[in-house]
Formats: sequence, C-alpha cells, structure tokens
Amino acid sequence: MPSLTASARSRYHEEMAAAHTATIAAQRWRHLERAHILSQPDPILHTKNHVAMFIVAVRDHDRREALGQILRIIVAAPGSLTGRYPEGNTGRTAAGLTTVMPIPADLAAFVK
Repeated sequence: MPSLTASARSRYHEEMAAAHTATIAAQRWRHLERAHILSQPDPILHTKNHVAMFIVAVRDHDRREALGQILRIIVAAPGSLTGRYPEGNTGRTAAGLTTVMPIPADLAAFVK
C-alpha cells in the first residue's frame, strides 16, 4: 500500500488549511485540488479531501460537483489502498474519475 511521507502529509495539511481560509471560490478549489494530488496514496486523507470537496460543492450550490464527489468518496479509500488512482488527478468531477494529469512541479517532490 502506498503511503505519504511526513513532508507530503504536512504539505497536504497546509493546502487544506489554505482552502479553509480562502475567501474566493477559485482559490478554495485550487487548494483542495492540490491537497487531493498529495492525498491520493493515503486512504483516510484521500477520503477526507473528497468529503471537503463535497461540502464546498454543496455550499457553492453545484449539484453536478456534489454528485460527482459522492462517487469519489465511495471509491477514494479502495483506490488508495490498492494503489489504483490516477496520479496528478485534481479530484474534481470535470477532471474525470480515471484521468491521469500532470503533477504541478512544486508538488512533484512530495508525490514520488
């Protein structure tokens, strides 16, 4: 089972804190997406990230995103436990459930 390094876990928490304090929706989503990339190897953090995305989608009245996050909440932990997750994926509904995406350069050192 893949796992997070202490530095990746710390960076994840920084991104989640930044998402929590962001006052602009686009910034909030950007931090959640970055946290998602970092969280994928950890079943608990990965699932928590999708729960946070679901909450934000509901607050934003974005039904499509909220429904997409429900599915992702269900598959996040099994995907992390088996190592079957699309690296670099931002976790948003528009990104697609299995789409591999480039990892931002500043996060790449934390992911591998």
